[in-house]
Parts: sequence; structure tokens; C-alpha cells
Amino acid sequence: MYVCLCVGVTDGQIRDAIYEGCCSYKEVRAATQVGTQCGKCACLAKEVVRDTLTELQTSQAALPYPVEFTAA
Repeated sequence: MYVCLCVGVTDGQIRDAIYEGCCSYKEVRAATQVGTQCGKCACLAKEVVRDTLTELQTSQAALPYPVEFTAA
């Protein structure tokens, strides 16, 4: 689903940015340019970031040892 129509950023692209090492909305914004034009998408983008980070933390808690993400 498109989150930012101005720049054409999807929720999948936001998730990919997090899987590639972004750990905050600020980092996702720098990587994808989401929310840099009109800003109407910022609330939804932050929600996608928050949900994805929570999902990652929950899945890591089930592992016997934490997985480390490194920036490329």
C-alpha cells in the first residue's frame, strides 16, 4: 500500500528499510524520503515503523540469542 503519494513510498519499502538496518522513523525518512514533501503521511509512516520494529523485537525475543542487524 502507498504510504506517501508525493514521493511514492510504500509500506513494503518502509519495512525493507528497517530490515536493512534503520532503527527509527528519522532513519527511515532519510533512507526513503517518506514524509519529506507535504507531511500528511507522517502519522501512517510512523505507525508502520513502530509496528515493524515491535514485530522484529517480538520475533527476536523468541530466539535463544539476539540477531544483530548491521547497516550496509
